[in-house]
Amino acid sequence: MSAPTHEAIEAAIKGYVEPHLGRDLVSTKSIKSIDIEGDQVRVQVTLGFPAKGIADAIAEAVTAKVEAVDGVSAVQVSVGWEIRSHSVQKALKPIDNIKNIIAVASGKGGVGKSTTAVNLALALSVEGAKVGILDADIYGPSQPRMLGIMGKPESKDGSSLEPMNSYHLQAMSIGLLIDEETPMIWRGPMVTQALEQLLNDTNWADLDYLVIDLPPGTGDTQLTLAQKVPVSGAVIVTTPQDIALLDARKGLKMFQKVEVPVLGVVENMSIHICAKCGHEEHIFGEGGGKAMAEQYGIQLLGALPLDIHIREETDAGKPSVVADPDGRIAEIYREIARKTAAKLSLQAKDYAAKFPRIVIQNN
Repeated sequence: MSAPTHEAIEAAIKGYVEPHLGRDLVSTKSIKSIDIEGDQVRVQVTLGFPAKGIADAIAEAVTAKVEAVDGVSAVQVSVGWEIRSHSVQKALKPIDNIKNIIAVASGKGGVGKSTTAVNLALALSVEGAKVGILDADIYGPSQPRMLGIMGKPESKDGSSLEPMNSYHLQAMSIGLLIDEETPMIWRGPMVTQALEQLLNDTNWADLDYLVIDLPPGTGDTQLTLAQKVPVSGAVIVTTPQDIALLDARKGLKMFQKVEVPVLGVVENMSIHICAKCGHEEHIFGEGGGKAMAEQYGIQLLGALPLDIHIREETDAGKPSVVADPDGRIAEIYREIARKTAAKLSLQAKDYAAKFPRIVIQNN
Protein backbone atom coordinates (compact mmCIF):
# COMPACT_ATOMS: atom_id res chain seq x y z
CA MET A 1 0.00 0.00 0.00
CA SER A 2 1.40 3.37 -1.04
CA ALA A 3 1.92 6.21 1.43
CA PRO A 4 -0.77 8.89 1.54
CA THR A 5 -0.05 12.14 -0.30
CA HIS A 6 -0.19 15.68 1.03
CA GLU A 7 -2.96 16.45 -1.47
CA ALA A 8 -5.06 13.50 -0.30
CA ILE A 9 -4.75 14.55 3.36
CA GLU A 10 -5.62 18.14 2.53
CA ALA A 11 -8.62 17.05 0.48
CA ALA A 12 -9.85 14.92 3.38
CA ILE A 13 -9.53 17.84 5.84
CA LYS A 14 -11.53 20.00 3.44
CA GLY A 15 -14.45 17.66 4.08
CA TYR A 16 -14.79 19.00 7.63
CA VAL A 17 -16.58 22.34 7.98
CA GLU A 18 -15.72 23.94 11.32
CA PRO A 19 -19.11 25.15 12.68
CA HIS A 20 -17.89 28.44 14.18
CA LEU A 21 -16.06 29.49 11.02
CA GLY A 22 -18.71 28.06 8.73
CA ARG A 23 -15.91 26.97 6.39
CA ASP A 24 -13.29 24.25 6.13
CA LEU A 25 -9.91 24.61 7.83
CA VAL A 26 -7.93 24.59 4.59
CA SER A 27 -9.71 27.52 2.92
CA THR A 28 -9.44 29.54 6.15
CA LYS A 29 -5.67 28.85 6.21
CA SER A 30 -5.97 27.17 9.61
CA ILE A 31 -3.77 24.20 8.68
CA LYS A 32 -0.25 25.16 9.71
CA SER A 33 1.45 21.93 8.70
CA ILE A 34 0.88 18.39 7.44
CA ASP A 35 3.76 15.97 8.06
CA ILE A 36 3.71 12.49 6.53
CA GLU A 37 6.09 9.69 7.51
CA GLY A 38 5.11 6.47 5.82
CA ASP A 39 1.62 5.64 7.05
CA GLN A 40 1.74 8.13 9.93
CA VAL A 41 0.36 11.66 9.63
CA ARG A 42 0.75 14.66 11.89
CA VAL A 43 -1.47 17.72 11.40
CA GLN A 44 -1.08 21.03 13.18
CA VAL A 45 -4.18 23.24 13.25
CA THR A 46 -3.70 26.91 14.15
CA LEU A 47 -6.98 28.77 14.45
CA GLY A 48 -7.37 32.54 14.35
CA PHE A 49 -9.60 32.56 17.42
CA PRO A 50 -9.35 31.17 20.98
CA ALA A 51 -10.97 27.76 21.20
CA LYS A 52 -10.01 26.01 24.43
CA GLY A 53 -13.53 24.61 24.85
CA ILE A 54 -13.67 22.98 21.41
CA ALA A 55 -10.03 22.14 20.63
CA ASP A 56 -10.51 18.44 21.42
CA ALA A 57 -13.66 18.24 19.29
CA ILE A 58 -11.85 19.82 16.32
CA ALA A 59 -8.91 17.44 16.76
CA GLU A 60 -11.27 14.44 16.81
CA ALA A 61 -13.12 15.63 13.71
CA VAL A 62 -9.90 16.20 11.72
CA THR A 63 -8.50 12.87 12.94
CA ALA A 64 -11.60 11.04 11.69
CA LYS A 65 -11.30 12.62 8.24
CA VAL A 66 -7.58 11.84 7.89
CA GLU A 67 -7.93 8.27 9.17
CA ALA A 68 -10.32 7.58 6.28
CA VAL A 69 -7.56 8.26 3.73
CA ASP A 70 -6.07 5.16 2.09
CA GLY A 71 -2.63 4.30 3.46
CA VAL A 72 -3.06 6.07 6.82
CA SER A 73 -2.70 3.95 9.96
CA ALA A 74 -1.92 6.57 12.65
CA VAL A 75 -2.95 10.22 12.99
CA GLN A 76 -1.85 12.90 15.43
CA VAL A 77 -3.67 16.23 15.38
CA SER A 78 -2.73 19.22 17.54
CA VAL A 79 -4.98 22.29 17.79
CA GLY A 80 -3.83 25.75 18.84
CA TRP A 81 -4.56 29.37 17.97
CA GLU A 82 -2.81 32.60 17.06
CA ILE A 83 -4.85 35.79 17.39
CA ARG A 84 -3.94 38.48 14.88
CA SER A 85 -4.85 42.16 14.50
CA HIS A 86 -7.65 42.83 12.05
CA SER A 87 -8.34 45.87 9.92
CA VAL A 88 -10.18 48.89 11.33
CA GLN A 89 -11.80 52.03 9.91
CA LYS A 90 -9.74 53.41 7.00
CA ALA A 91 -8.65 56.65 8.67
CA LEU A 92 -7.50 54.99 11.91
CA LYS A 93 -4.63 52.82 13.08
CA PRO A 94 -4.76 50.07 15.73
CA ILE A 95 -3.73 51.03 19.25
CA ASP A 96 -0.43 49.68 20.58
CA ASN A 97 -0.87 46.63 22.82
CA ILE A 98 -4.45 46.04 21.63
CA LYS A 99 -4.87 43.67 18.70
CA ASN A 100 -8.65 43.98 18.30
CA ILE A 101 -11.39 46.18 19.74
CA ILE A 102 -14.92 44.74 19.85
CA ALA A 103 -17.76 47.16 20.57
CA VAL A 104 -20.88 45.80 22.29
CA ALA A 105 -23.87 48.02 21.56
CA SER A 106 -27.64 48.22 21.78
CA GLY A 107 -30.17 50.62 20.35
CA LYS A 108 -31.89 51.06 23.70
CA GLY A 109 -31.26 50.47 27.38
CA GLY A 110 -32.53 47.62 29.49
CA VAL A 111 -31.72 44.78 27.09
CA GLY A 112 -28.82 43.36 29.12
CA LYS A 113 -25.99 44.85 27.05
CA SER A 114 -23.55 45.36 29.94
CA THR A 115 -24.22 41.86 31.27
CA THR A 116 -23.60 40.45 27.80
CA ALA A 117 -20.42 42.54 27.39
CA VAL A 118 -18.82 41.39 30.65
CA ASN A 119 -19.72 37.74 30.08
CA LEU A 120 -18.45 37.94 26.48
CA ALA A 121 -15.13 39.33 27.74
CA LEU A 122 -14.88 36.66 30.44
CA ALA A 123 -15.78 33.92 27.96
CA LEU A 124 -13.08 35.06 25.51
CA SER A 125 -10.60 34.91 28.40
CA VAL A 126 -11.71 31.42 29.44
CA GLU A 127 -11.34 30.30 25.83
CA GLY A 128 -7.66 31.29 25.90
CA ALA A 129 -7.32 34.99 24.97
CA LYS A 130 -5.87 38.00 26.80
CA VAL A 131 -8.85 40.29 27.28
CA GLY A 132 -9.73 43.70 28.64
CA ILE A 133 -13.03 45.53 29.10
CA LEU A 134 -13.60 49.27 28.84
CA ASP A 135 -16.80 50.64 30.37
CA ALA A 136 -17.73 53.44 27.97
CA ASP A 137 -21.03 54.19 29.67
CA ILE A 138 -19.91 57.40 31.40
CA TYR A 139 -23.35 58.29 32.78
CA GLY A 140 -24.17 54.81 34.08
CA PRO A 141 -20.96 52.79 34.61
CA SER A 142 -21.80 49.29 35.81
CA GLN A 143 -18.70 47.18 35.14
CA PRO A 144 -16.98 47.84 38.50
CA ARG A 145 -20.03 46.41 40.33
CA MET A 146 -20.42 43.55 37.86
CA LEU A 147 -16.75 42.55 38.20
CA GLY A 148 -16.67 43.05 41.96
CA ILE A 149 -13.82 45.58 41.69
CA MET A 150 -13.09 47.73 44.74
CA GLY A 151 -10.62 50.61 45.09
CA LYS A 152 -9.07 53.05 42.64
CA PRO A 153 -6.67 52.43 39.74
CA GLU A 154 -3.00 53.28 40.28
CA SER A 155 -0.94 55.74 38.27
CA LYS A 156 2.78 55.00 38.18
CA ASP A 157 3.75 58.09 36.18
CA GLY A 158 1.05 60.55 37.19
CA SER A 159 -0.41 60.74 33.68
CA SER A 160 -1.59 57.22 32.80
CA LEU A 161 -3.66 54.63 34.65
CA GLU A 162 -3.01 50.98 35.36
CA PRO A 163 -6.05 48.81 34.54
CA MET A 164 -7.76 47.04 37.42
CA ASN A 165 -7.79 43.25 37.28
CA SER A 166 -10.68 40.89 37.99
CA TYR A 167 -11.08 37.25 36.92
CA HIS A 168 -8.05 37.64 34.58
CA LEU A 169 -9.68 40.64 32.86
CA GLN A 170 -8.05 44.05 32.59
CA ALA A 171 -10.75 46.62 33.29
CA MET A 172 -11.19 50.38 33.22
CA SER A 173 -14.27 52.50 33.94
CA ILE A 174 -15.12 56.04 35.01
CA GLY A 175 -16.89 54.25 37.88
CA LEU A 176 -13.46 53.35 39.28
CA LEU A 177 -12.49 57.01 39.53
CA ILE A 178 -15.59 58.41 41.24
CA ASP A 179 -17.88 57.42 44.10
CA GLU A 180 -20.49 54.86 43.02
CA GLU A 181 -23.40 57.21 43.83
CA THR A 182 -21.89 60.34 42.26
CA PRO A 183 -23.85 61.41 39.14
CA MET A 184 -21.91 62.46 36.04
CA ILE A 185 -23.63 65.76 35.18
CA TRP A 186 -21.60 66.37 32.02
CA ARG A 187 -22.32 67.65 28.55
CA GLY A 188 -21.44 65.64 25.45
CA PRO A 189 -17.90 66.98 24.78
CA MET A 190 -16.80 66.14 28.32
CA VAL A 191 -18.16 62.62 27.96
CA THR A 192 -16.38 61.97 24.68
CA GLN A 193 -13.12 63.38 26.04
CA ALA A 194 -13.44 61.10 29.08
CA LEU A 195 -13.92 58.07 26.80
CA GLU A 196 -10.81 58.92 24.79
CA GLN A 197 -8.75 59.35 27.94
CA LEU A 198 -9.97 56.11 29.48
CA LEU A 199 -9.00 54.26 26.30
CA ASN A 200 -5.71 55.96 25.44
CA ASP A 201 -4.36 56.75 28.92
CA THR A 202 -4.77 53.23 30.29
CA ASN A 203 -1.70 50.98 30.16
CA TRP A 204 -3.38 47.96 28.58
CA ALA A 205 -1.01 44.99 28.59
CA ASP A 206 -0.83 43.08 25.28
CA LEU A 207 -4.54 42.44 24.75
CA ASP A 208 -5.91 40.12 22.09
CA TYR A 209 -9.33 41.71 22.53
CA LEU A 210 -10.63 44.84 24.23
CA VAL A 211 -14.39 44.67 24.69
CA ILE A 212 -16.00 48.13 24.88
CA ASP A 213 -19.33 48.29 26.70
CA LEU A 214 -21.07 51.19 24.96
CA PRO A 215 -23.96 53.20 26.38
CA PRO A 216 -27.31 52.58 24.65
CA GLY A 217 -28.30 54.61 21.63
CA THR A 218 -26.49 56.30 18.72
CA GLY A 219 -25.24 59.53 20.30
CA ASP A 220 -21.98 61.31 21.09
CA THR A 221 -20.14 58.31 22.52
CA GLN A 222 -20.96 56.11 19.54
CA LEU A 223 -19.90 58.86 17.11
CA THR A 224 -16.59 59.31 18.95
CA LEU A 225 -16.06 55.55 18.83
CA ALA A 226 -16.69 55.49 15.09
CA GLN A 227 -14.44 58.47 14.30
CA LYS A 228 -11.55 58.08 16.75
CA VAL A 229 -11.44 54.51 18.08
CA PRO A 230 -10.07 51.74 15.81
CA VAL A 231 -12.82 49.12 16.08
CA SER A 232 -12.42 45.70 14.42
CA GLY A 233 -16.06 44.67 14.85
CA ALA A 234 -19.31 45.22 16.73
CA VAL A 235 -21.86 43.00 18.48
CA ILE A 236 -25.49 44.14 18.74
CA VAL A 237 -27.53 43.09 21.79
CA THR A 238 -31.32 43.06 21.64
CA THR A 239 -34.37 41.34 23.04
CA PRO A 240 -37.05 39.76 20.81
CA GLN A 241 -39.38 42.68 21.58
CA ASP A 242 -40.37 44.78 18.56
CA ILE A 243 -39.43 48.05 20.29
CA ALA A 244 -35.93 46.75 21.14
CA LEU A 245 -35.44 45.36 17.62
CA LEU A 246 -36.44 48.68 16.07
CA ASP A 247 -33.67 50.45 17.98
CA ALA A 248 -31.20 47.59 17.46
CA ARG A 249 -31.58 48.05 13.70
CA LYS A 250 -30.62 51.71 14.11
CA GLY A 251 -27.47 50.64 15.94
CA LEU A 252 -26.62 48.16 13.21
CA LYS A 253 -27.11 50.75 10.45
CA MET A 254 -24.94 53.21 12.37
CA PHE A 255 -22.02 50.78 12.36
CA GLN A 256 -22.57 50.05 8.68
CA LYS A 257 -22.41 53.78 7.85
CA VAL A 258 -19.09 54.22 9.66
CA GLU A 259 -17.64 51.03 8.11
CA VAL A 260 -17.41 48.99 11.31
CA PRO A 261 -18.27 45.33 10.56
CA VAL A 262 -21.14 43.92 12.61
CA LEU A 263 -20.01 40.48 13.76
CA GLY A 264 -23.50 39.41 14.79
CA VAL A 265 -26.48 39.86 17.08
CA VAL A 266 -27.15 38.42 20.54
CA GLU A 267 -30.78 37.90 21.51
CA ASN A 268 -31.14 38.37 25.25
CA MET A 269 -34.14 37.35 27.37
CA SER A 270 -35.33 35.18 24.49
CA ILE A 271 -37.35 32.78 26.65
CA HIS A 272 -38.46 32.48 30.26
CA ILE A 273 -38.41 29.08 31.93
CA CYS A 274 -40.44 28.87 35.13
CA ALA A 275 -38.20 27.85 38.03
CA LYS A 276 -41.05 25.95 39.68
CA CYS A 277 -42.85 24.11 36.90
CA GLY A 278 -40.47 24.33 33.92
CA HIS A 279 -43.05 26.02 31.69
CA GLU A 280 -41.43 27.90 28.80
CA GLU A 281 -42.85 31.24 27.70
CA HIS A 282 -41.67 33.88 25.19
CA ILE A 283 -42.44 36.92 27.31
CA PHE A 284 -40.82 39.45 24.96
CA GLY A 285 -41.81 37.81 21.69
CA GLU A 286 -40.18 35.08 19.65
CA GLY A 287 -37.56 34.88 16.91
CA GLY A 288 -36.90 38.62 16.61
CA GLY A 289 -33.13 38.33 16.78
CA LYS A 290 -33.07 35.57 14.19
CA ALA A 291 -35.32 37.55 11.85
CA MET A 292 -33.09 40.62 12.21
CA ALA A 293 -29.97 38.57 11.51
CA GLU A 294 -31.54 37.08 8.38
CA GLN A 295 -32.79 40.46 7.18
CA TYR A 296 -29.35 42.06 7.33
CA GLY A 297 -27.24 39.05 6.43
CA ILE A 298 -25.47 38.83 9.79
CA GLN A 299 -25.05 35.99 12.24
CA LEU A 300 -27.25 35.22 15.24
CA LEU A 301 -24.44 34.61 17.72
CA GLY A 302 -26.68 33.16 20.41
CA ALA A 303 -29.88 33.46 22.44
CA LEU A 304 -29.97 33.73 26.22
CA PRO A 305 -32.90 32.92 28.49
CA LEU A 306 -34.48 35.32 30.98
CA ASP A 307 -32.87 33.67 33.99
CA ILE A 308 -32.79 35.04 37.54
CA HIS A 309 -29.34 33.53 38.12
CA ILE A 310 -27.78 35.77 35.43
CA ARG A 311 -29.06 38.86 37.25
CA GLU A 312 -28.18 37.59 40.73
CA GLU A 313 -24.65 36.54 39.80
CA THR A 314 -23.86 39.77 37.96
CA ASP A 315 -25.24 41.95 40.75
CA ALA A 316 -23.07 40.01 43.19
CA GLY A 317 -19.91 40.85 41.23
CA LYS A 318 -19.41 37.35 39.85
CA PRO A 319 -20.90 37.03 36.33
CA SER A 320 -22.26 33.70 35.10
CA VAL A 321 -19.14 32.63 33.18
CA VAL A 322 -17.11 32.58 36.42
CA ALA A 323 -19.94 31.95 38.92
CA ASP A 324 -20.99 28.67 37.30
CA PRO A 325 -18.32 27.88 34.68
CA ASP A 326 -19.73 24.43 33.88
CA GLY A 327 -23.37 25.58 33.72
CA ARG A 328 -25.59 25.96 30.68
CA ILE A 329 -25.56 29.79 30.76
CA ALA A 330 -21.76 29.92 30.82
CA GLU A 331 -21.64 27.51 27.87
CA ILE A 332 -23.98 29.77 25.86
CA TYR A 333 -21.74 32.76 26.54
CA ARG A 334 -18.64 30.76 25.58
CA GLU A 335 -20.31 29.70 22.34
CA ILE A 336 -21.17 33.35 21.62
CA ALA A 337 -17.54 34.28 22.32
CA ARG A 338 -16.21 31.58 19.97
CA LYS A 339 -18.59 32.60 17.17
CA THR A 340 -17.73 36.29 17.63
CA ALA A 341 -13.97 35.68 17.56
CA ALA A 342 -14.25 33.19 14.67
CA LYS A 343 -16.25 35.68 12.60
CA LEU A 344 -13.63 38.34 13.33
CA SER A 345 -10.81 35.96 12.36
CA LEU A 346 -12.22 35.73 8.82
CA GLN A 347 -11.93 39.47 8.26
CA ALA A 348 -9.03 41.24 6.61
CA LYS A 349 -5.91 41.32 8.78
CA ASP A 350 -3.89 44.39 9.65
CA TYR A 351 -0.30 43.97 8.45
CA ALA A 352 1.00 47.42 9.43
CA ALA A 353 3.05 46.02 12.31
CA LYS A 354 4.87 43.63 9.96
CA PHE A 355 6.28 46.38 7.76
CA PRO A 356 9.42 48.25 8.80
CA ARG A 357 9.12 51.94 9.51
CA ILE A 358 11.12 53.85 6.90
CA VAL A 359 12.61 57.16 8.02
CA ILE A 360 14.27 59.49 5.50
CA GLN A 361 16.90 61.82 6.95
CA ASN A 362 18.76 64.66 5.31
CA ASN A 363 22.44 64.33 6.21
